[in-house]
Amino acid sequence: MSEEFDYIVVGGGSSGCVMASRLSEESGMRVLLIESGRNDTNRWIHIPATFFKVLEGGRDVVAYVGEPSEDLNGRPAIVPQGHVIGGGSSVNAMLYIRGQSDDYNSWGQLGLPGWSYKDVLPVFSDLESNIVLSDEFHGAEGELSVSERRHAHPLSNAFIRAAQEAGLPYNPDFNGAAQEGVGFYQTTTRDGRRWSSAQAFLRQAEGRSNLKIMTETRVARVTFDGKRVSGVELENGTTMSAKGEVILCAGAIETPRLLQLSGIGNAEELSQLDISIVHDLPGVGENFQDHMESTVQGETHDPISIKGQDKGLKSVRHMLEYMVNRTGLLTSNVVECGGFADLSDAGTPDVQFHVLPFMVGGLDRDPIDKHGIAIGPCFLRPRSRGSVKLASSNPKDPAKFNSGALSDRHDVEVLMRGVRKGIEILEAPSLAKLISRRHLPEPGIEKDDSALEDYIRQTAKTVFHPSSTVKMGPDTDRMACLDGELRVRGVQGLRVADASAMPNLVSGNTNAPTMMIAERCSRFMRGLETLNGY
Repeated sequence: MSEEFDYIVVGGGSSGCVMASRLSEESGMRVLLIESGRNDTNRWIHIPATFFKVLEGGRDVVAYVGEPSEDLNGRPAIVPQGHVIGGGSSVNAMLYIRGQSDDYNSWGQLGLPGWSYKDVLPVFSDLESNIVLSDEFHGAEGELSVSERRHAHPLSNAFIRAAQEAGLPYNPDFNGAAQEGVGFYQTTTRDGRRWSSAQAFLRQAEGRSNLKIMTETRVARVTFDGKRVSGVELENGTTMSAKGEVILCAGAIETPRLLQLSGIGNAEELSQLDISIVHDLPGVGENFQDHMESTVQGETHDPISIKGQDKGLKSVRHMLEYMVNRTGLLTSNVVECGGFADLSDAGTPDVQFHVLPFMVGGLDRDPIDKHGIAIGPCFLRPRSRGSVKLASSNPKDPAKFNSGALSDRHDVEVLMRGVRKGIEILEAPSLAKLISRRHLPEPGIEKDDSALEDYIRQTAKTVFHPSSTVKMGPDTDRMACLDGELRVRGVQGLRVADASAMPNLVSGNTNAPTMMIAERCSRFMRGLETLNGY
């Protein structure tokens, strides 16, 4: 028999944990949270520096693999995503970045009043519990702990100095008045531990009698009574009923897949798969956007990187220091530093740097077996567009995923500027004295536009920020799937509250913005906020 709830939240990731927590605050409402992955019991999730073990282990992530692309020199795009309670916030590098004020102002200019920077900044602040900052840009009383570094690797310090020598300013707060500059990232950690969305929001809610959490459970489709949501059907055939609303928080690849399986999408395409049409919404699965990077990597004279620090007696020493004092390497989020640069005279930064104190591989290649540093420039506002479509009407079949990465020449040109700037930083005095040779790209490539473009197309990879596949937009935009309060157009009782709702990708890491979107959705649903005044 079907079990009945007031609200059903599909996806227990960064946004789903916020939604389940907020909706279950109303004791008279029964809330169901459904997550396809397992609970976040893996101990490596909660120790900041060991998130690479989670990614390598594979059980708590799922890799979406696209078709081979000429724009990637015949390689497939690979986009790993969290597959565990907490989602990306349980497996990411914990960087706390919101994006630029212009990102949100542009959403308003696209016809989404109520989503400008002045509207979203208070929500970010309400969610935030910043360990040191409390001002017009930051909050100190929220659930999401944002901390300063507890560890600084010598290569991180050297990068920050070298980047200043290469002309970039120092910036102590990337979420403050200006984003441009280099420095240490603040992280979603507390007392030397990861502070995921699950820790921040779900832990305080999971003991409530009105909240049911189902893990390792896959949803097949959303069900309807006419145009009104009636609940969800699980892959095992069980149905769960929703008296109120269903909220999709499954991410930028799974959310559009579920909508299409449920009969919401491009009617012509769905009809070819013998899927009954609930509503013709051609924008579902379109407009895919992601950040891509190509790294600059140099070998150090001395074995000073973190290569091998997770092996043998070294790993034992690090673990003992961590367990006894909550200090040392294991408190590091590894991607300790980086920054933002305007390399195209755009007026705002168009490149972000993620810096790692070791040589890294790609999702399709092994790392160089040397001590060194990796400087990863990525473009911030992609013009390339991809799609997420159904391969069949079988809910167990993966989606047909086309990232569209580097299909727009503009993105390649921005990455070329980013790589050249990364080389300039590597060759600046504070890093140059530590580096014996540059491995990637091979010396001289940067002097030849064609060779550098080929290097980028051969090495570019995601930085795990898929978005925009079920975008918000005004009624006049035929491809807009959601209204400003995140309701799916053409049906009743269905909303989307994850990164797929972004009209355009924000200029930075997506974890904090995704939680902000979920928080706003919960306020809309509970009548705590409305856009009717706009």
